Amino acid sequence: MGLELAEQFEWKLPDVIVYPTGGGTGLIGMWKAFNELRALGWLESDKLPRMVSVQSTGCAPIVKAFESGQRFAEKHENAESIARGIRVPAAVGDFMILDAVNDSGGLAISVDEEQICEWMSLANRLEGISVCPEGAACVGAVEKLVTAGEISDNEDVVIFNTGGIQKYVEAMRVEVPRLSKDETVDWDRI
Repeated sequence: MGLELAEQFEWKLPDVIVYPTGGGTGLIGMWKAFNELRALGWLESDKLPRMVSVQSTGCAPIVKAFESGQRFAEKHENAESIARGIRVPAAVGDFMILDAVNDSGGLAISVDEEQICEWMSLANRLEGISVCPEGAACVGAVEKLVTAGEISDNEDVVIFNTGGIQKYVEAMRVEVPRLSKDETVDWDRI
């Protein structure tokens, strides 16, 4: 992912990468790739992105470790999240995730589990993208970080969406309007 991202950005990396973190292999791999590309001199700038690890309040061992300044995360007991990909109570690479976040000047943030479906709907409505719950958690994280001033308007931000809603039927909430053969159809409402 790191190599593909660098190539797609024409060797100038974004300012911030927001990544839904369960096991964290994607975040770890990107950070490794960016450092290798920098060492090879392939990047337009030596500046690397701030890595943001996103978890849900239902399972946030990396966030808890980050906030308490720990290098290793404790297992999150009774983990629960609609975003199954970030419902990882104990990541094997916890220290590598935390190293990447800290070395990049980034952070680990949790978002409200109860709002994940709202962010899925928001991304779909505004961008027409089928966003999975993990990607929706990242949308919520960006909203929270912009509000807190952690991300500014002039920064390039990449949000990772690691799947499609089709894998999460339980997360899809759609109100289907009832039509009557005896009434005129209100197409604007539908």
